[in-house]
Amino acid sequence: MTLAAAPLASCGAPDTGRAYWLPASDGTRLRLAHWPGDRQVLILPGRTEYIEKYGLVVRDLADAGWGALVVDWRGQGLADRLAPDPLMGHVGRFSDYQRDLDAVLEAAEILAPGPHPWLVHSMGGCIGLRGLMRGKRPPAVAFSAPMLGLAQPAFLTAALRTLSRVLHPLGLDARYAPTTGPAFGLPGMRFADNTLTTDEAQFDRMKAQIAGEPGLSLGGPSLRWMGQAVTEMRALATLPSPDLPALFGLGGDEAIVSPQAIRDRVARWPRAELIDYPGAKHELTMERPEVRTDFLRRMLSLFGQHTG
Repeated sequence: MTLAAAPLASCGAPDTGRAYWLPASDGTRLRLAHWPGDRQVLILPGRTEYIEKYGLVVRDLADAGWGALVVDWRGQGLADRLAPDPLMGHVGRFSDYQRDLDAVLEAAEILAPGPHPWLVHSMGGCIGLRGLMRGKRPPAVAFSAPMLGLAQPAFLTAALRTLSRVLHPLGLDARYAPTTGPAFGLPGMRFADNTLTTDEAQFDRMKAQIAGEPGLSLGGPSLRWMGQAVTEMRALATLPSPDLPALFGLGGDEAIVSPQAIRDRVARWPRAELIDYPGAKHELTMERPEVRTDFLRRMLSLFGQHTG
């Protein structure tokens, strides 16, 4: 694998970080950033996210003696965008994210050989869980509000899946999912009604990042993405849990992913622990200090026990 230098903006992380372009097996160009350390955490972000958003998390990891690797998935960040409208979150097949994961794991062994525990958030939790089901075996995994289901009525989820299937043969599913658009999510959010964090400073930081670098911004998902995501979550829900230690974190005011789907998974995962954070929202690692500090502390304790 050939790694070429890629841009990395200042984001509050140590200045030792370097970013690289790396190709997935189908030629899609991804971006991966690496901050060296004696031990490494692999961070798999959620939908719409980008490397720089995790700058303060990387700083906290460095303060605790850990390095980090963070990826821009296809279709977001500075990775190749897959729709004519660059603000649309789109993917041909959800399984394509496994190509990305495979490329990241290969590059991680080049940049920082050794065991890499995973911190996975939201969509990254769905991608990471499929990777575990495929036989990938990090020493431990921390799930931050993983996307194992959506926080919406079941009939609506089923309707989106059906609509995507019906429109796909006509090529009409490569449009924004209903109720979304270019400003959907963080670009159009105000702090007062945001679903991400109760920490206004963190919220302002995230807004400032995409305002300062519009190329990092992403709006709503395509109908194709929605249909593929729902199909993938349904398939994963039928599978047994892998045999490895895991930590799950869930905010009491979670409004993006399904709390019940997370609880159902933990109940079927003998080596998993679930930590509830009353009053917290979706972004646990970007929440108010007492939440993010506790979650990261528990995570690193788990990782330390299983990486030597």
